[in-house]
Amino acid sequence: MSGLIDLHTHSSVSDGTETPAQLVRAAIAAGLDTVAITDHDSTAGWQAACAAAAGTGLTVIPGMELSTRHGWRSVHLLAYLFNPLDGGIIVETGRIRDARLTRAESIVQRLSADYDLEWEDVLAQTTEGATVGRPHIADALVAKGHVPNRSAAFESILHPRSGYFEPHYAPDPLDAVRLVVAAGGVPVLAHPGTRGRENVIPEDKIAILVEAGLFGLEIHHRENTESGKQRLFELAEEFDLAITGSSDYHGEGKPNRLGENTTTREVLDRIVAAGTGTTPYRG
Repeated sequence: MSGLIDLHTHSSVSDGTETPAQLVRAAIAAGLDTVAITDHDSTAGWQAACAAAAGTGLTVIPGMELSTRHGWRSVHLLAYLFNPLDGGIIVETGRIRDARLTRAESIVQRLSADYDLEWEDVLAQTTEGATVGRPHIADALVAKGHVPNRSAAFESILHPRSGYFEPHYAPDPLDAVRLVVAAGGVPVLAHPGTRGRENVIPEDKIAILVEAGLFGLEIHHRENTESGKQRLFELAEEFDLAITGSSDYHGEGKPNRLGENTTTREVLDRIVAAGTGTTPYRG
């Protein structure tokens, strides 16, 4: 029980490059004691991840990274230990996934006017049942030789300033927090300091989310800036929010490595105590 705890990872169910079983094996190889599987807007990888962890000693925390939108800003919400059969969760995540798919198809249609790229090229980069999105478009651009890797695709062709970007439907963060709490889950804002101190969610908005049941802030994350982290630490202290850390691992899809940022045992115990929708799987 003294190993590392990483509470934010992605499998091929969303935009990771490894299957849930491969993700579990990678977590064990990285020396993790506990890993959360948090695919975008989907719980489809939970069963396979838990099955792969059986008898290994690895604890799997079932979770999800829920897409939300506050005005023009995309805000991601990590949700842990909620009931995957909750009707509200099922309806809302289905709506988000449908919107992602429609958005992806539209982006590819526009890209195809300027690049050798078809929708079938994107589908070839996905696994059955995956939430199709921009990372798969990036992988298709790599496969067609337009960019060297996924990061390069997002820094160039898929950058918002390129003209090919368009948003997709996502609920307001407040509605998402309420939805997760109603399903017995534990909501934590994912990497909320990526744009620096001045762009961290304002104090009054955080207060509203806390009142609705926000549990914590993912502060220890490679994409949070130092000034953003400083502000987040202040907000965590003011509102008595838990502080988490994690890798946001995507396999080979991102440079992030398992266990590069971690969560303390004390915070994990608090998350487990607060979650009533499902339970950790202890392999």
